[in-house]
Amino acid sequence: MTEAAFPGVRGHAKIGAMEPLGPDEIARYHRHILLPEIGGAGQQKLKAARVLVIGAGGLGAPILQYLAAAGVGTLGIVDDDRVSLANLQRQVIHDSGTIGELKTESAALAIARLNPHVRLIRFEERFCGDTARRQLSGFDLLIDGSDNFDTRYAAADAAEEARIPLVTGAVGRFDGSLTVLKPYESAEDGTPNPGYRDLFPEAPPAGVIPSCAEAGIIGALTGVIGTMMAMEAIKLVTGAGEPLVGRLLLYDALSARFDTVRYRRRRPRQRQAG
Repeated sequence: MTEAAFPGVRGHAKIGAMEPLGPDEIARYHRHILLPEIGGAGQQKLKAARVLVIGAGGLGAPILQYLAAAGVGTLGIVDDDRVSLANLQRQVIHDSGTIGELKTESAALAIARLNPHVRLIRFEERFCGDTARRQLSGFDLLIDGSDNFDTRYAAADAAEEARIPLVTGAVGRFDGSLTVLKPYESAEDGTPNPGYRDLFPEAPPAGVIPSCAEAGIIGALTGVIGTMMAMEAIKLVTGAGEPLVGRLLLYDALSARFDTVRYRRRRPRQRQAG
């Protein structure tokens, strides 16, 4: 069903075979093409990219919208939930008319209206260790917008095994964070890149961190973090800028403050098969 991926430039996401941009696409992405860091070649990479997004909720909504608008050629959506009225305060890809629908279906309809050039692949199920390899097949970048540690660890393990980049983020009440993981590669100085467990060795005990349903969350926060996650994905695909590898970006909405924390690999590097 999905096509094989071809290796890209070191440090970038892998991308599929390049296709020319049609006249409508050139007009649609003209502001991207004007940017020397993106240009026509970068836009073609976006068109060839295949990105799997976990979650079509608060973080997934802006991620999916901005990647679709940017011209990512194939988007996969993993979510087994349905749209509820309480979602609409922050999950802006859905609307009052889609309450009760599967989030994957609602998101797919919104994306089709936004950009008909995007191909959608839907998984109406959870992302976990048992499903990860099948769901990731054919994708060259994973973005985790889930809201629980079980999925975050499963996403990190699956992306590392598949040797594809992972953009992961989290939000809570008025603060959020995001980072990029490429533990299968090394930094320029030869030191191995860190993985998710170097940042969070163990999940917190159940009940220590309340869910947004329990503690509340400001809706616009998910837009801030989700949009930055989409930006990191665009950088990975096109090769523009410096992704947040080995850096955790923290955002405090109440003080309007950003901070960056550097982290390194702490666990022994595993031997790669073959």
